Amino acid sequence: MNPTTFMKSLQLKKLHIRDSFWSSYIRLVRDVVVPYQWEALNDRIEGAEPSYAIRNMKIAAGLEQGSFQGMVFQDSDIAKWLEAVSYLLESESDPELERVTDDLIDIVAKAQQKDGYLNTYFTIKEPNERWSNLAECHELYCAGHMIEAGVAYYQATGKRKLLDVCCRLADCIDSVFGPEPGQIQGYDGHQEVELALVKLYKATGNEKYLQLSKFFLDERGQEPSFYEKELKQRKGKVHFPFLDIASDRSYSQAHLPVRLQTTAEGHAVRAVYMCTGMADVAAETGDEQLLEACRRLWSNIVEKRMYITGAIGSMAHGESFSLDYDLPNDTAYAETCASIGLILFAQRMLLIEPRSEYADVLEKALYNTVISGMSRDGKRFFYVNPLEVWPDACGKNHTFSHVKPQRQEWFGCACCPPNIARLLASLNRYIVSVKDRTIYTHLYIGGELECELDGQAIHFTQQSNFPWEGDVRFEFGGEQEANFTMALRIPDWCPGAKIRINGNFVSFEQTVVDGYAHFTRTWRPGDIIELSLPMPVKRMKSHPLVRETAGKTALQRGPIVYCVEEADNGPNLHHIALDEASEFIVAYEPELLGGLQTITAKGVKRLSDEWGNQLYKADERVQNVPIAVKFIPYFAWANRGRGEMAVWVRE
Repeated sequence: MNPTTFMKSLQLKKLHIRDSFWSSYIRLVRDVVVPYQWEALNDRIEGAEPSYAIRNMKIAAGLEQGSFQGMVFQDSDIAKWLEAVSYLLESESDPELERVTDDLIDIVAKAQQKDGYLNTYFTIKEPNERWSNLAECHELYCAGHMIEAGVAYYQATGKRKLLDVCCRLADCIDSVFGPEPGQIQGYDGHQEVELALVKLYKATGNEKYLQLSKFFLDERGQEPSFYEKELKQRKGKVHFPFLDIASDRSYSQAHLPVRLQTTAEGHAVRAVYMCTGMADVAAETGDEQLLEACRRLWSNIVEKRMYITGAIGSMAHGESFSLDYDLPNDTAYAETCASIGLILFAQRMLLIEPRSEYADVLEKALYNTVISGMSRDGKRFFYVNPLEVWPDACGKNHTFSHVKPQRQEWFGCACCPPNIARLLASLNRYIVSVKDRTIYTHLYIGGELECELDGQAIHFTQQSNFPWEGDVRFEFGGEQEANFTMALRIPDWCPGAKIRINGNFVSFEQTVVDGYAHFTRTWRPGDIIELSLPMPVKRMKSHPLVRETAGKTALQRGPIVYCVEEADNGPNLHHIALDEASEFIVAYEPELLGGLQTITAKGVKRLSDEWGNQLYKADERVQNVPIAVKFIPYFAWANRGRGEMAVWVRE
């Protein structure tokens, strides 16, 4: 494998989103989410759990007095906010936002210790316990997020202050960890620094950062257990007594060396962050063995352990994967961060090998779970994204205690809100990529694109009304013709795609490679490609081994998965059965939650009023009444008050 043949994603300033669906989300991030989260990080949201993040950083910088408060990984919320801001600034200048960010970077720089170490928990609370509890205490995780922020801010503004902070931090880590005598031969409990170090390597050209990332991956899962060794060294002291990380090594994917792992195990976010780092290192080094491990883990996730919404992590205990085909709907964990991590993994695999299956999953997670994790007003968030909710049980049955029927203003563990912000702010990076003289279109999001092929500027616009309609239009601009290949993704949900070039239908079936239709020609200014992707409503079924959805159906149209909600269909959604012969009425409702496409179908609902007081009785003919069952996009649920919701319905 030659690492020089991998694709590259376009810089943000080369791709401006102009889209009827996504532009409003990006503007929401810029105008509402980022300012709201700044207030939250500064503990100025009335009624929300305090963050303490900025206060901790000021204390570590010597600007305030006090003790550390919050989670051990609180610094990462600041880093993700900085990264989101960086992407916004790269796309569009904002002098006031840049000024606020520069002031925060000054505080971060002052909090850094003389040897490059940067972590407010250990600086304030346990200064003599650095690097003593890697399994639990997130030092390298926080460092990784700060490094990602430093690289992003440098690329956006050209300012090196935060990047220099991150280089000193990475140099500090490099001096502590490694194979040499006196160095720690270990690895982080929550993967993140691996992918961050690759970004730092690409930004600086310093090879040691890439090698350090590879070292962390190579050490994971080796025998004897590093976690057990460090537990003995700290005499059994633990930070999270409810998690036995040292012995439950699969929780943090330390049960086997990464190249030998075949199934996605343990904490879902950790797993996909690790896979992202593995793909990054494989791409930069040409490590075929590491890439093959990525492929195996990818297949296990998407073929046996992923929800129809692109969510992962079926078990609340450990926020983890469980076993193949175990996908409960009402107790799903399905953390927002896990789907974001899956998107990162999918994008890295796309850059290595352009196969539409990666983009299909990326699209599924983006349009469903990720934007479900944030309310339509940008101020409330889901940590957990179940596929079925009975609100009364959430308040009484501890099995559902992790499930919230309404989004929360903030969390004590606030990893998801800033993660959503940084993903949506960088959405430009996921739409297209370039390999050799081929431009691959992965997501059909409207915008203006510019790239260079062998020094020649290529300009074109992409227009669509996704996700509601499947017609996409590309028009080439510029001042001169150019010979290159356009590779258009044909989504897995689309039957019967059609393509026209300059008004003429073209046959493309023989040109499809790994799900992309390739067109190589000399393109001239004004040339137009029209891609028609039919979006019929599909009755989706699950694999027969998924017990929780046996005899049930989910509706999907295009990339959007739909659900029924109490606001439209009344209580007791489990009494609804969809007519298996029903036709579907698709309608766009502009006044519903900012504009949504809904689906209505014929069904029946079981009546329980006449049952009486007997809990059980002999089988009798149950009275069903015909109803019109209304479905809304899953991402829009829980925006109209507290109520039941279900993705899968009986048929």
